[in-house]
This record gives sequence, C-alpha cells and structure tokens, in this order.
Amino acid sequence: MREITPRRIIEMKGREKIAMVTAYDYPSALIADESGMDIVFVGDSLGMVVYGEENTLNVTMDQMVFHTRAVSRAVKRALVLADMPFGSYEVSVEEGIRNAVRLIRAGADAVKIEGGYDHRELVRKLVRMGIPVMGHTGLTPQRYLRLGGYRLMGETEEEIEEILRDARALEKAGAFAVVIEFTLSDVAKLVTEEVSIPTIGIGAGPYVDGQVLVWHDLLGIYEKTPPFVKKYADISGMMRLALENYRNEVKNGQFPARDHYWEFLDKDDFRRKAQRALKRLEGDG
Repeated sequence: MREITPRRIIEMKGREKIAMVTAYDYPSALIADESGMDIVFVGDSLGMVVYGEENTLNVTMDQMVFHTRAVSRAVKRALVLADMPFGSYEVSVEEGIRNAVRLIRAGADAVKIEGGYDHRELVRKLVRMGIPVMGHTGLTPQRYLRLGGYRLMGETEEEIEEILRDARALEKAGAFAVVIEFTLSDVAKLVTEEVSIPTIGIGAGPYVDGQVLVWHDLLGIYEKTPPFVKKYADISGMMRLALENYRNEVKNGQFPARDHYWEFLDKDDFRRKAQRALKRLEGDG
C-alpha cells in the first residue's frame, strides 16, 4: 500500500493543503511522485494533451487502463487516482462497477467520477465494495456539450444549488474528496465550508483544501492553456532549444563527439576480424 491513502487525504482537510497533478506515463509519474505530490492523477484530459483530441469525450476505458498501469508502476508514495471516462459509468451502475474494478486492477488506489447527485448510487456501491471514489462538480468537461463549452460555473443561483447538491450527495455516498473545477471562488469556498470531505480546486480559487493542475499546462509544454493556469516552467522552449542544438550538431558533424562512441584500439585486430567476416559473407552468397 502506498503512503498516501484516501484516509490520509481526508485527514488533511483544514490542516494541510493537498497537492495533486496529472500524469499519464511512467517517467512523468516518477517525477511527480519524487516531487512530493499527494495525488498523482491519471485524468481523461490525456485525450486532449496526449492524443490531440478537442475534448475528453473520445477517451476509452482501454486507454485509461493502459495509462493507469504505466503510472502505477512508477508511483511509490502518492495516491494514484484514475478517471472514469465518458460512457464508462453512465449506462448502468453495474457497468460503472465493472469499469472501476478494471482501473483498480491496473494499479489505481481510487477512481474519480464526474458529477455527484446523479451518480450517488454508484459511488455508494463502489465505496461499500472497497473502492475509494473522488467526485467532480462545477465545470464537468464530460458534459461540456450540455454546458455550452468550457465556461466559468456558479454564476447563477441554479448552478450554485447544483454544485452544492453534488458535493453533499458525494459526501453522503462516501466519497473521500471532490474536485471543484472552473467555479467562482465564493462558491468553492461555500462548498468547502459545507462538506466535511476535502475539496480540490482547479480554477476555483484559494479557498479550497487543495489544488490540481494538468502536467502539460503547469510545465508550459503547450502555448495555449486554460485561463486559470500558472505556468511554472517553459519546458516547450527548453525542448525546442535542445532539439535545435541537436539538429545543428548533426548537420555540422559535431555530434557524436569522441566521448559518445567507441572504436577498436587495435586497428590491425579490427581489420583481421572484418576481413574474416566479409569472407564468410561471400561464402554464404
């Protein structure tokens, strides 16, 4: 069992901020874990940042299982959380259970489900089975068609009520935490005060119990990022410079330098071996 468990996350509410980041492969997860993250999240955002999709709706269970398995092999300390992709739990509770089990068997410690009130029965059954669940309210990307795009949530009384209803339903069903995405900070603060489980914000302000960002966004791998992202590095610039230097050194013959290859010290020995090899090849022909 990894050091960070759902119980540990619950105990952090009001005491210590929760740091969560996405990762989709072994090297990224290894770095995230070694950096002290509390939660390493295999999000369905991989559809956009890894596969170049316009949204998350085409992500499959097979993709989530594949990436979860890679991430879980790297992480030793943090809690590994895996997303339930669109279409993997909406049809029936039974199908949701089957797919959640697949992610747990791939190495996840918990699963995340978008929405709250509508899926409270699934959450309740998963928790009773022993599968920890994190909920997700506010902007729910899997519903962006219904929402009319990726937009700020919580501006109307109806949206505030829906977000609160989701969070309370998740708490009652046994979820150990809830993500609040792209929501006015006042609403996120209200939810944080109204529920006993931790709230983890993404574009929801500082009045929550933790924060999550997408790996590619915070590292500056893409130029275009959501408006709530802070870029902590310019990895794309560093990568571009490294590749340009490599190309230039290949073109002008600087790479490989003498430190980067090996050769026979005894040239006569090499010539003898090469001549015998060539003769054998001629005989084969």
